[in-house]
Amino acid sequence: MKTSSISKIVIADDHPLFRNALVQTLLASMPRVKFLEASSISELENILMDNDNVDLLLMDLHMPGANGFVGLAHIISNNPQLPVMVISANEELNIVASTKRFGALGFIPKSASVGQIYKAIEAVLLGDIYFPEGLDERCLNSENIEDKLIKLIAELTPKQLEVFNLLSEGLLNKQIAYEQNVTEATVKAHVTAIMRKLDVTNRTKIILIANKVKVYNNFCSDVT
Repeated sequence: MKTSSISKIVIADDHPLFRNALVQTLLASMPRVKFLEASSISELENILMDNDNVDLLLMDLHMPGANGFVGLAHIISNNPQLPVMVISANEELNIVASTKRFGALGFIPKSASVGQIYKAIEAVLLGDIYFPEGLDERCLNSENIEDKLIKLIAELTPKQLEVFNLLSEGLLNKQIAYEQNVTEATVKAHVTAIMRKLDVTNRTKIILIANKVKVYNNFCSDVT
């Protein structure tokens, strides 16, 4: 694999054993590349904030703070120049198609061989895309209400997204303030900004929206 101009790759997955195994696998052909690891969306955002020269992000859909496709869309929205690939154990074509629709440049099944992983990464590093064959065009081209909501949520700031996720878990403002180590007034300000962004009038409607987008594998569920 041609990696002479590649310096940093981020692997975001909440399973440390998988992250370590993937790093060791890639180091075999990328010995000079620095690998950074994240186990949650908040950790990932901190890494990207501190490293403006990341060449590629490999991320799982299931991580703390991800909330289905929200995490993927949020990271891509806030880092538009960063090539992002999804690496997931869920290989259903409707899920793969949704990752492409939300801006990922490639999809690697966790069951892929080492050769397939290298091939996929090299394709994206060379400016191409890499997805399994057979993606349904109806799913690729469709945009339902959940898609629109996810794109709105993706525009939230990192702190607002954290508050959104905590709200979706049923936490009160006082509890969120404790979790984030901020004042309750700060949380209230975030909630107000979230309501404005999502065009709703109360926190109950925020929770309803969160519930709509939580189960990402319902997307394109009519595609067989």
